[in-house]
Amino acid sequence: MSQPAIHVTDVAVVGAGPTGLFAVFECGMLKMTCHVIDPLDMVGGQLSALYPEKPIYDIPGLPAIQAGDLVTNLEKQAAAFDPVYHLGERVEKLVRTDDERFLLETSKGTRIDAKAVIIAAGAGAFGPNRPPLANIEQYEGDSVFYMVSRREAFRGRRVVIAGGGDSAVDWALSLHELAEKIYVVHRRPKFRAAPESAARLKALSEDGTGKLELVVPYQLDSLEGEGSTLSAVNVKTLDGDIRRLDADVLLPFYGLATDLGPIAEWGLNLDMHHITVESGTLATNKPGIFAIGDVATYEHKLKLILCGFSEAAMAAHAVRDLVYPDEALHFEYSTSLGVPHA
Repeated sequence: MSQPAIHVTDVAVVGAGPTGLFAVFECGMLKMTCHVIDPLDMVGGQLSALYPEKPIYDIPGLPAIQAGDLVTNLEKQAAAFDPVYHLGERVEKLVRTDDERFLLETSKGTRIDAKAVIIAAGAGAFGPNRPPLANIEQYEGDSVFYMVSRREAFRGRRVVIAGGGDSAVDWALSLHELAEKIYVVHRRPKFRAAPESAARLKALSEDGTGKLELVVPYQLDSLEGEGSTLSAVNVKTLDGDIRRLDADVLLPFYGLATDLGPIAEWGLNLDMHHITVESGTLATNKPGIFAIGDVATYEHKLKLILCGFSEAAMAAHAVRDLVYPDEALHFEYSTSLGVPHA
């Protein structure tokens, strides 16, 4: 059986999340072509898969934008440079060739020959941390959800949100105006969310309507229901006192279990589940391989989308020196350079 054809490109971008998409744009502005590989069957990474309707407030120039809309805009921005997407595929192999290029092979047998690699894999492959509740699987997809893909689905419903981080607090605030009742279950009175968000949550719980209730300090204990339909969530204190919450929906937000997968076998310097890079170029210890976004780490790293965008720009400029080693860069701003097809 013959080998599939090899796609030749300047840059292979591993990951189609927001930083990966912006890396395509930045590479395009520097006249470099990109092929993008992602195990999800859509672009956008966690923004698309976990919370497309969640508002984001710290994108410069946009006071608020839904995560899905941000992904749509980034995809449109990158489209000017005709990237080739390989979605639903995971990079299984990466080897350095004799001519100082890279050959990548995906889980579907796709082969990509690239001068450089930018890893924008976020936290790697991800899935929810499930609470250890008996028979929780029977409710998943109908009454138990680990993400909110459509806010309207929770209108008029009794919702239990479990967790104390940003996701739990942000979704409690977002769904408050739609749900009949929201219970927020956390094992401590103090939440780990942004202080302003935690303050808004507390204010809503004290507004006298009873529509949002903080159930603290409690933790999940068991579920009640028939078939896949939930009727109640039982919670308990550390002393074992049980309380029954009438509920239609449980949203457990206990973070994600992540796995770098084959990337961990590429000989890169790792710090826990992150790739160590130089802060100025985002270069890894392997020449020609760069890492940006949540997967990259360096001193004083901030895990913000806007920082990932900056890292994408810096990595693209470092990659250009490899793709065009004999050409000096005459830097121009996009306002004077323009964008193809725009």
